[in-house]
Formats: sequence, structure tokens, C-alpha cells
Amino acid sequence: MNATATGGGVAEMLRGLVPFQHAAWAVIAGTDEFYAVTKYLHHLLHGQADPGRLDDPAPLATYRATLAPQTGWFARFLSPGDVVVLHDPQTLGLAPAVKATGARVVWHCHIGAEVAPERGPGAVWRAFDTELAAVDAVITTLPRYAPPHVRDRHTIEPAIDLTSPKNRDLTEERVADVLAGIGLTTGRPSAGVTVLQDEPLPRHARVVLQVSRWDPLKDMPGVVRAAAGLPDDVHLVLAGTDPTKIPDDPEGLAVFTEVRALVAALPDADRRRVHLVANAEPDPEQNALVVNALQRRADVVLQKSLQEGFGLTVVEAMVKGRAVVASNVGGLRLQITDGVNGLLVDPADLDGVRAALRRLLDDPALRRTLGERARAGVLERYTMARLAEDYLKVLR
Repeated sequence: MNATATGGGVAEMLRGLVPFQHAAWAVIAGTDEFYAVTKYLHHLLHGQADPGRLDDPAPLATYRATLAPQTGWFARFLSPGDVVVLHDPQTLGLAPAVKATGARVVWHCHIGAEVAPERGPGAVWRAFDTELAAVDAVITTLPRYAPPHVRDRHTIEPAIDLTSPKNRDLTEERVADVLAGIGLTTGRPSAGVTVLQDEPLPRHARVVLQVSRWDPLKDMPGVVRAAAGLPDDVHLVLAGTDPTKIPDDPEGLAVFTEVRALVAALPDADRRRVHLVANAEPDPEQNALVVNALQRRADVVLQKSLQEGFGLTVVEAMVKGRAVVASNVGGLRLQITDGVNGLLVDPADLDGVRAALRRLLDDPALRRTLGERARAGVLERYTMARLAEDYLKVLR
């Protein structure tokens, strides 16, 4: 069970994982107030919010009141001996009610950061002591992301579905057709995708791409700032799901608005080289196809996250043989060995980010070598079959 059926890496992972298991998939419902609380919890787990706010009982009261009427509905589908995997903080509040049915409860927390407990994570563990006491096992990407007082802790890296529309092979002609269809290379408006740009993307331009949710921790504004100083023929594409279509991410619209303002303030020459793609395709397959085409069109894929539990968009770019520049934080370090299958950078060092981008842009042979190694590593480590096997080890 998770918080959204579309948008975000967890939903995409579940879409690929469920067919590998004898499993059903349920999605909770929430209000704007509920998702504001869960976004606050998200920031706490990354050390980016004030833990003192949890001294006020109101946020957690809102959280629990939203989930309470859903527990009875969900419990009707459960029997003793079932295994229920709750994903991320949005669903953790269901744990006691699920446990009361006789089911086994596993909490899979996909987020986390390398921060001291007192900066936020510790406050979350204390606030959810009752819920965590009902959890039989916890899964995280890195051991340090797990609540310390849950005994049965497992570390599992995520995976991607190689057969999905987002990752299947596309010809150059198909890539060109998809990007023309959304208006990126033609300027023609599209019903399902909003492209904000002064001019269409030129056919032979070199492209740096970041695909992310419009989340403060993904630092899309910082990506715009990094565009200044890149060679004149290099275009920057920032792409993400339309923030109005992701109910559990209330900050997305504010970040998107900030990015638009930064782009508008750029000098004319730089602004013409920046393209914003807000994907609102109602068809998940078409939505994924757009991301696939964008990643295959890119010369270099950037992931300038300030914190990152893992970062599935990096794996998705790597399996396509793209050269990646990623922040030297969290789960991104699991995927990339600097100089071997990509480059790692300090996300706060704009000059260093630009230097890494220029190094790859100016060296096609290095891009090709890093991309080939990246693809080989993904095929070995990040498949759905491997993830399903890891899950079975926890669930047995």
C-alpha cells in the first residue's frame, strides 16, 4: 500500500513489482492537510525541518484522523498470515490496525538522509513509536535510514522494470517523434504535456537533462543556476510530472513557480537554452514514454539532489547508456562510482557541477565509456527479478 497510483518512483516501482508476486496493490486517499503533514515528515527524515513542530499534537492528529476511516475498509481484505507492505510515512499510521487483523506488517521507507537523529529522524521515530511497535520488519535503502528500535531491519536497493514504456528500447526516429509530439522540438502545443520555452529545442543541440519531481530536495532551481556558463550550444531540459497532478507533494507547485521565475530572469541567450517540461499525460504509458525519449535524447543526465534516498531516475538514465553527473549524497553513491560509471559532485558547488558537465559534454568517448559501464551495472543489480527475490527473503 502506498499514497499514489501515479507520479513518483514508488508508484512506478510497484507497477513493475506486483506482477512478479502474488500481490494486490492498494492506494490510500488523503486531504491537502494530510499531505502537508506527510511532506513535513518527509523533510524531517531528511533533516530539513524543525523537529519542535511535533510538540504540537495537531499535525499528527490530522494525519491519524485521515487514515482512521480507511483502516476498517482495508482490514476487510486481510486475513491472518497475510503480509502487508506499507510504503513510506504516508501509510505507516495503518500499521496497528493491520497488525490487529493477524497480518504481518512490513514498512518499506524509501526516503532518508545521512543526518544525525536529533536533526529530524529521531523525532519521527518517537512520534510514531506506537506504529513502529506494530511493525514486524523495516526495509530501507541504507541501514542508517532505519528506525533503530525495530529489530528486523533489511537493506534493499530499488529496481526498475526493463520492459516498461519508460525503459524499453526506442529507435532514434521514435524518440524524435515523441519529442516533436509534445512540442519540445516543434513548438506546437500538446494536450498532455506543457513545454515552457522561448524557442524549440534545436535538432543538433547538445542536451543536459534533469528529470525529477518538483521537490525542494531535487534542487531544480539550482539546476537552472548551473545553466549559466555552459557552452552556447548546450540546452538544459528540466522535466517532471505536472505538480498539480501529484496530490502527496504540496510543495511541487511552489518549486515549479520558483523555477519559472528564475528562467524568466535569465539573460536572453541563456533563457533560450532552457526548456521546462511538465508532464500531465493522463495515460501512464504515454507519460513514461515521454521520460524515456527525453533521457535517450540527452547527452548528459544530471541529478543535482541535495539529499537522495536512492534516485531511480539515475538508474533509468544509466540503463539507457547515458553518462550521468549526480550529487555525492545518499543512495546516489550506491549507484555511481566516480569516474567509473558516472561522475559524482558536491551539489552545493555550482562551479564543480558545471565543470563535470563540461567534462562530459566535451569528451564523447568518455560519455560513451561511462554510459556503457552504467548500463552493464544496472542490468546486473537493479532488475525487478532481483527486487522480487530480495522481497521474498524478507517476507518468508
